[in-house]
Amino acid sequence: METASELAVRLTKASRKKLWDVYNFFEWPEALDANAWYMPPELISLYGTPAWDALTEEQRKRLSLYELGNFFSLVLQGERPLVAGLVDRLYAKGNSTSVNEYLHHFVDEENKHMVMFGEFCNRYVGKVYPEKKIILPREYAKGEEEVAFYCKVMVVEELGDFYNLAIEKDERCDPLVREVNKVHHIDEARHLAFGRVQLAELFNKFAPGWSAETLAGFRQWLGDYLRASWGDYYNPTMYRDAGLADSYELRQMAMSHPVCAEFRKRASSKVVNYFIKTGLLAEEPAL
Repeated sequence: METASELAVRLTKASRKKLWDVYNFFEWPEALDANAWYMPPELISLYGTPAWDALTEEQRKRLSLYELGNFFSLVLQGERPLVAGLVDRLYAKGNSTSVNEYLHHFVDEENKHMVMFGEFCNRYVGKVYPEKKIILPREYAKGEEEVAFYCKVMVVEELGDFYNLAIEKDERCDPLVREVNKVHHIDEARHLAFGRVQLAELFNKFAPGWSAETLAGFRQWLGDYLRASWGDYYNPTMYRDAGLADSYELRQMAMSHPVCAEFRKRASSKVVNYFIKTGLLAEEPAL
C-alpha cells in the first residue's frame, strides 16, 4: 500500500500542474439572477418536510442562495483551523521532505478556497456566517490530538465534497456556482486522498497504545463531532435571511424530521464507512 510520503510526491506534482490564480480565475457579476437555483432543491435542508411544501418556488430559490452562502461559510470556517493546524505541522519532527512539500500546497489551496468562498458570500449574501462551534479544553492520550485533527479535516472535506459534486453536476444551478464547486472539488480530491492515508497511518501508529476507555471516548467524541457538524447546516440565521419566519422552530423541525435524517445518513456514508473500515468508529453513529 502506498504510504503518505509516497502519495505526497504524486500529489505535489498534481498541485503544481493545476496551479491557479484565485484573484483572476472567476468573473464575479454585479448581481445574481433571482430566478436561478443556487443549490439543487434536494440538498436544501428543508427539502421533504411540510415547511418545504408550503414554500413558493420563488421562496425556495431565494432559500437556495442563503443555503449556499451558509454552506460556503461552513467550509470556509472549517478551513480556517485546518490551515492553522497544517501550518503547525509543517516541518514537524518525523515529517518526510515530500510530506512537507505537499503541506505547503495543501495550505496554499485551502487559503485560495477561503478567498473564493469569502468573495462569493460577501458579494451576494452580504456576509460570511460566523463559526458556532465551541472548543472545550481536554486532555489527550499520546497521538490522540493528532488523530482528532485529521478526523476533523475528513469530516469538513468529505461532507463538503458531497455538496460540491452534486452542485457541480446539476444544470439547474447557476453557472458561476457550479464552477466554484467544481474548482473546489478538484483541489479537495487531492486533499482527501492525502488525508485518508495520513489519518490511517496515524491511527494505526497511536491507537494500539490507547486504553479501551480512551478508544471508546474517542469514538464517542467522533460521533458527536459529526452530529454537531450536521447541526451547522440547519442555521436559523440563514432561514431568517431568506425571509422565513420562526427560524429556530424550522431548525428543530428539520433536524428531527426522518427525511432529513435519512439525507444526512446518505450524505455521510462515505466518511462514516471510511471511519468504520479504519477502526476509528466501531459502528455507524445516529445522525
